[in-house]
Amino acid sequence: MMRTGLTIVLLLLASLSVAAAPEPFDEAIEGARFHGAITLDGELFHVQGLELQAARMWVTSVDRATRRGYLHEVDRVSGRVLRRIDLTDGVRYHPGGISIDGRSLWVPVAELRANSSAMLVEIDTETLAVRRRIPVADHIGCIAAHGRWLVAGNWDSRLLYVVDRDDPRHMRIVPNPSGTRYQDMKFVGGRLVAGGPRTWWNGTVDWLDWPALTLRRSIRAGGYTAEGMAVEGRELYLAPEDGRGRVFHFRLDDPTSAHA
Repeated sequence: MMRTGLTIVLLLLASLSVAAAPEPFDEAIEGARFHGAITLDGELFHVQGLELQAARMWVTSVDRATRRGYLHEVDRVSGRVLRRIDLTDGVRYHPGGISIDGRSLWVPVAELRANSSAMLVEIDTETLAVRRRIPVADHIGCIAAHGRWLVAGNWDSRLLYVVDRDDPRHMRIVPNPSGTRYQDMKFVGGRLVAGGPRTWWNGTVDWLDWPALTLRRSIRAGGYTAEGMAVEGRELYLAPEDGRGRVFHFRLDDPTSAHA
């Protein structure tokens, strides 16, 4: 979802810091410890979203050269890509940050420009069949699912769309309470957790109260929140690299970080 120049800088920084000196990982995320990384093994492109489900991971990526967007199912232990589906929908070929709710995986697929259009796509995680599509008259770059509710961020997440998936004609639009340009977001412990960059060099992971969407907590995360993010309790996973990049695993020191 991010502009090309910013993405390249952040990914180069992440790659250089990882290759040159793994020791600083323990200081990369405020209040967290580095617990390892897994390399994605398969054909991926510009990585966008990340989600976890039991023994597998889900990753979205966009191939700008061919203008096609993909959803990848990945083995969580080996990092091997198991399945891939093409999400391209005409001029909409940019999948963003994703979210799982039961057997439903929600993916926004948008035009690659601000103030454009998107489709919120619900996919069955077993069959990979599309269950439904909800149109939005804006670029949507990330989404989080919570029961009947969807929260979606537009270009740089300047606005958050609150969508009743049972009656999607009615949407509530809320200004982002943070200066962070959310790239991926999830509901964890009844709160919205969202990550993204604030500048070329620094990003945050934020906890927002639901349904007010007011900022409750924020931690510094360097350039690791450039793209995909997933959370399981205290376990934080970040995927800032493209292609056969890595998914970095951090554990939050303060258990209240995930549920405060």
